Amino acid sequence: MPLDHRLSVEHEELRRTVEEFAREVVAPKIGDFYERHEFPYEIVREMGRMGLFGLPFPEEYGGMGGDYLALGIALEELARVDSSVAITLEAGVSLGAMPVYRFGTEEQKLAWLPRLCSGEMLGAFGLTEPDCGSDAGGTRTTAVREGDQWVINGTKCFITNSGTDVTGLVTVTAVTGRKADGRPEISAIIVPSGTPGFTVAAPYSKVGWNASDTRELSFSDVRVPLANLLGEEGRGYAQFLRILDEGRIAISALATGLAQGCVDESVTYARERHAFGRPIGANQAIQFKIADMETRAHMARIGWRDAASRLTHGEPFKKEAAIAKLYSSTVAVDNARDATQIHGGYGFMNEYPVARMWRDSKILEIGEGTSEVQRMLIARELGLPD
Repeated sequence: MPLDHRLSVEHEELRRTVEEFAREVVAPKIGDFYERHEFPYEIVREMGRMGLFGLPFPEEYGGMGGDYLALGIALEELARVDSSVAITLEAGVSLGAMPVYRFGTEEQKLAWLPRLCSGEMLGAFGLTEPDCGSDAGGTRTTAVREGDQWVINGTKCFITNSGTDVTGLVTVTAVTGRKADGRPEISAIIVPSGTPGFTVAAPYSKVGWNASDTRELSFSDVRVPLANLLGEEGRGYAQFLRILDEGRIAISALATGLAQGCVDESVTYARERHAFGRPIGANQAIQFKIADMETRAHMARIGWRDAASRLTHGEPFKKEAAIAKLYSSTVAVDNARDATQIHGGYGFMNEYPVARMWRDSKILEIGEGTSEVQRMLIARELGLPD
């Protein structure tokens, strides 16, 4: 049976709505935020009012009752214009709210999800540490029981949405015990912002995503109730693997949007820029380059939508998510490079969107699982030996 990736009426309406928002609200303003390395609070608040942070969550928790395809559509349309805004949404949903929805108790869901879904509050996911990036099983942050509390000590790095004025919680992975074979038992624990001993560093100076919030976090005898355990004790590693599998679909949609944005900008520039008496788009070398860019973006879109469809229908999707993330992130880098080349000297100027796209593209081959990790996952799903 052939795959059908045509959008429903509801999904197409969402796509058009977010496309209009991205073009009319985000595009005119985001360049200034980007150059000032400033978080765009008003844009994010408007995204909250639109319901974008609640797209894949049930209405009973304040969500929009949609699915992961809806989230991906919104991310792709936003990233066609700007990736800082898109990653703020992606991390707020996939890493901030989704762990609470997937693994939280009913009490935790009712306490946190309505504000996370409305965009009134942002959540973050504290996984990566200075000494263990891809090796998430090497977590050194610890959480020890003392009476009716967890006492948390450690450091997390590269955490998105962790230090904004509206950040409400960080879900932290920590070692809470040892298995019989000596391996660590990792659990996930909700740490509300402002908890004593929880310190948020100044924003990183980054190559790209400069209008998004990324920080290092430290925990020094941070005390939270035992009830802040998210999911089962000792199951945090398995939980965040599931969260990362889903998140790769979202990152793939974002990467596809960036790749398509590079096509959009290149087509416009090739029509308007004249050299030697005619538009540069009349030159076959430029035409072929843009045709290749469009082909890559199109195939990346098919990849992430296929993975999202499998997730929505309860089918296995780990391999397809890894394929989509691997391919789309590569495509984003390739298209950003080619778009910069087409723009010539202007592509090196920050006033042009392709300069932002070039700077924003590389992290897509690293964040939420490097390209090397994706290849490992694909090989494993094919049954190749470890």
